[in-house]
Amino acid sequence: MLLPLFSAAAILAGTAVPAAGGEPASPRSPGGDGTVVRTDHGLVRGVPHGSYSTYDGIPYAAPPTGSRRWRPPAPAAPWHGVRDATAQAQRCVQMPAPGATTVVGSEDCLYLNVTAPTPTPTPTPTPTPESTSPKGGRKRPVLVWMHGGAFLGGSGNDFGAEHLAVRGDAVVVTVNYRLGVFGYFAHPGLGAAVPFGLADQQAALRWVKANAQRFGGDPGNVTLFGESAGALGICAHLTSPTAAGLFQRAVLQSGSCFMSFPPGALGPATPAYEPFAAQHDVETSGAEAARQLGCTAGDAGEVLACLRGTGTDRLATPGLMQSFNRPAYGNALLPMAPAEALRAGRFHRVPLLQGTNHDEMRMFVGLSLAAFPIRTEEDYRARLTDAFGSKAPAVEGQYPAAEHPTPALAWAAVLTDRSLACTTLAADRAIAAHAPALPLYGYEFSDPGAPTPAGLPANPGFPYGAAHGFELPYLFPSIPTERPLTGAQQALSGQMADYWTNFARTGTPNGPGVPPWPLLRPESPHSGPASPHSAPVQSLAPGPGAIRPVDADSAHHCRFWDFPSR
Repeated sequence: MLLPLFSAAAILAGTAVPAAGGEPASPRSPGGDGTVVRTDHGLVRGVPHGSYSTYDGIPYAAPPTGSRRWRPPAPAAPWHGVRDATAQAQRCVQMPAPGATTVVGSEDCLYLNVTAPTPTPTPTPTPTPESTSPKGGRKRPVLVWMHGGAFLGGSGNDFGAEHLAVRGDAVVVTVNYRLGVFGYFAHPGLGAAVPFGLADQQAALRWVKANAQRFGGDPGNVTLFGESAGALGICAHLTSPTAAGLFQRAVLQSGSCFMSFPPGALGPATPAYEPFAAQHDVETSGAEAARQLGCTAGDAGEVLACLRGTGTDRLATPGLMQSFNRPAYGNALLPMAPAEALRAGRFHRVPLLQGTNHDEMRMFVGLSLAAFPIRTEEDYRARLTDAFGSKAPAVEGQYPAAEHPTPALAWAAVLTDRSLACTTLAADRAIAAHAPALPLYGYEFSDPGAPTPAGLPANPGFPYGAAHGFELPYLFPSIPTERPLTGAQQALSGQMADYWTNFARTGTPNGPGVPPWPLLRPESPHSGPASPHSAPVQSLAPGPGAIRPVDADSAHHCRFWDFPSR
């Protein structure tokens, strides 16, 4: 179970959460003038914006409410007439904010949003059904975004995708999926239930496969991309047998299969964090939750009926939401822990791009400094002991406080390297060990002056740098930040959009107008016999020459942490 600090931090990493969206649009809502597309369930009317159109609040599965709570997603019902797709549906029920008295979001939330460039005739030498869209242009790559938020918060609604869609000439889909106790609950009476939130994501991918061509996209060229918990979900799909064929490429931002936090990372005495949990452990927690909710009488069916009859507000509590925010493994969707599956080579062979931010954990530490200040070397040493026990002196030897501007920044550097930078490089090594020919690219977002997302506290003497989630406004410029991007940062934003959409189109981020990005080969002969870790990752920063390959392994002391690839 994670503490509220982690929940707030991870939600802020995805984006500042705005007010809840409106009610789901009526299937028969007449709407206004706009683009009409025929989906496999019926007609939808979107909104034209000149160079692109949006289609919001499209159901990809039936509402998981009433008797459908804690069941895998079922197909959405078809509709007659033209469905209004001009307004976003509600976000899924969220981890409540501290002091909140009302539930944010709805259980009826399995909707997605499509952003597509305005169709324009694109000549092709020999048009064929396979190479052209129904509207006369080339089929575009499709990018499907999974938001972050610790599996407790966030929404696909928060990410305006027009930058990627227009600049990259791509169709972009953003998805809502069940969260917390609604998405990751398990109970002995449910059997080996799949993680419902991850099953939602796969249902959305099946919708994309069936409908991408109707929006000008290529259903055979789908890139799954996400950040933080969204990236962890993609890690799960990489190792999930039921995800086979649902996507052809993947981008994991700040959330690899090996990510974990040591004890004390989120505050003194907080437990270690692993993002996935054994099925038995989640079922045991589910049985205890049922007891706390008073659902114990009768057989398993009666217990489940009682639980499904419990009001949303009684379930959407901090305690219950945080008790069920780790997807379970040991079921049909995730037969084994994703990290172990990766080590065993049991993952889908698709081109991969994954990376982290240079100062990842400054976001988490910055959120906690008011409650847990780190002012002195003694404070720093106490945090090291809490996290690493008898190994704390060795860690301090690698990260002496005197070599950092403040003890708090030293602590953030330790956590960044231990929890995200080096675990991601270790995941790269595991992938390369089993699939040496697989296109694999690494990056590090390294803008030290990235604008701070709205909602983070200011801490004098503690710059956030390139912290967790700070790359998101470069891909989704509509995300609110404390100041706009500078001219150089806007140029970086454009180059990152080019890299991401090039990768979606061709399986490599390389293309005209952007600096070359080398393949990541963590165990290639070029790295030398004495340094099997070393491999180039692309540093993404603004300014002349700032986008270039760097040795992130050395910069983040990864030989010291030495995470095994097998």
